Amino acid sequence: EGIPGSTEPTCHHHIGKSNRFPPRNRLPALMNPAFFQQIEGILHTERIDVYRRDGADRKLTLARYMLNMALSESLYPSLQFAEIALRNEVHRELADHCGTDAWYDSPAARLTPWQQDKVAEAKATLQRNRKPLTAGRIVAELTFGFWTGFFNNSHARTGIGAFLSRKAFPHAPATEQYQAKLDRRWQDIRDLRNRVFHHERILHWTDLDARRLAILEIISWISPELHDLAQALDRFALLRKDGLAPWIDKLQTQWPNP
Repeated sequence: EGIPGSTEPTCHHHIGKSNRFPPRNRLPALMNPAFFQQIEGILHTERIDVYRRDGADRKLTLARYMLNMALSESLYPSLQFAEIALRNEVHRELADHCGTDAWYDSPAARLTPWQQDKVAEAKATLQRNRKPLTAGRIVAELTFGFWTGFFNNSHARTGIGAFLSRKAFPHAPATEQYQAKLDRRWQDIRDLRNRVFHHERILHWTDLDARRLAILEIISWISPELHDLAQALDRFALLRKDGLAPWIDKLQTQWPNP
């Protein structure tokens, strides 16, 4: 089945990374080399080097860097929606299950020791900032890893993982409401999220398009309406279609070789 409201097919979830880049542009190198040297100095050579391991010229190297940044930026809305939707849905289901909005203090939540430590850290942060320890503030303070942790092996033993796999994804096919499957999906999303938020290279990933579809799909399993909003904000497909050409043109037009 495809993603509701989308003509794009459901993706397969394989981690794929390659050192290959999109094909080189054949235009002559017209970018000002002095401009590149200044950019390389401020961004640091090691960060730039990963974009020219195949011997790309300066113009193509910087165009790849710019496209990578644009693609990362285009993934922000979907990544943000996925994280917020997961957090709020798990909060809602555990509050109902434990009979309190402060479910994180209830034995019925069956939190792992690591998750209990994260709750304590969240409370300490709020107290340090002189904020009230309300359920909403504590939930918002908890990290993305805290929420995806409900689907790892630790919660296979508590039963909470299986419970949330059914309850938190009401629009998922029954064949996808399994803790192990959801764990793999959220691990892939966390991996991409961390690279995007730490400004690392994703342009070379062979399954980048599939990963983006996986984010949209899991959002649709929580809320079809939020999925539609995420698609309305999504610029990823257009950036992929245009490729390197617009960035090369910008470099040649705005910083030409004198």
